[in-house]
Amino acid sequence: MMTPAVLLLLFLSLMAVPPAATDEVVHTNSSSDVSEIIAKTNEGISTKLKYGDIRESTGRNAVPCTAKGCMWPKSRNGYVYVPVIISRRYTSHERNFIIRALLTFHRHTCIRFVWRSWQWQYLHFFDGSGCWSYLGRQSRGQLVSLKRRGCLYTSIVQHEVLHALGFHHEQVRSDRDSYVSILFQNIRPGLESNFMKVATNNLGTPYDFNSVMHYSKYAFSKNGQPTIVAKSNPNLNFGNARYMSVNDINRVNRLYKCCE
Repeated sequence: MMTPAVLLLLFLSLMAVPPAATDEVVHTNSSSDVSEIIAKTNEGISTKLKYGDIRESTGRNAVPCTAKGCMWPKSRNGYVYVPVIISRRYTSHERNFIIRALLTFHRHTCIRFVWRSWQWQYLHFFDGSGCWSYLGRQSRGQLVSLKRRGCLYTSIVQHEVLHALGFHHEQVRSDRDSYVSILFQNIRPGLESNFMKVATNNLGTPYDFNSVMHYSKYAFSKNGQPTIVAKSNPNLNFGNARYMSVNDINRVNRLYKCCE
């Protein structure tokens, strides 16, 4: 079990550098569209990814991984401690930006990020070739790629961390056909698998167009036409969340039983 002193290190590190003038760190473009940022940053990288930004585990089938042991363990005091390493290749400003994004989980959930000491299972945030994560807890330390020039947005950090906690994209959830239409004729060839449904555990929460896990209506479009259309309102725009939604937070709390 992590000690309060270990947990405190995150807060001490956060205080080391003054807050940035804006919520987004330098080295990023002005877009807040999660899917656009991820698609642009990940374009042409050699890392093999599914669904745009999920790295496959070679040790097991991770879908639906929360039913197959990929949740992070809960301690007796009710917190879920997730050990982390943040690469020293980031500047102090960038490291503190990542820490601030991690602390958004502390405010609303029982997830607590702590510095890794001896733990075998931990998240290693590094300046990789794109924005990606594994789905759920892996058997060993696992990488979370946050490219310095492309991925340092609060929405992207939250998005990739939610993957690491066991959550998939909103538009592939099991009941999505009741809420959206996938226009496969507009999807770039070879990327159709990014839109295949997953047998997700939706935890009794509604489909959420405001989720930080939802891609935009033009995600992976080959012709500038929509690839995802809301059935309730074909003109609805979505996929540009800058922060976790209420439903995103509720799902973390329900999956990890934060209120019990």
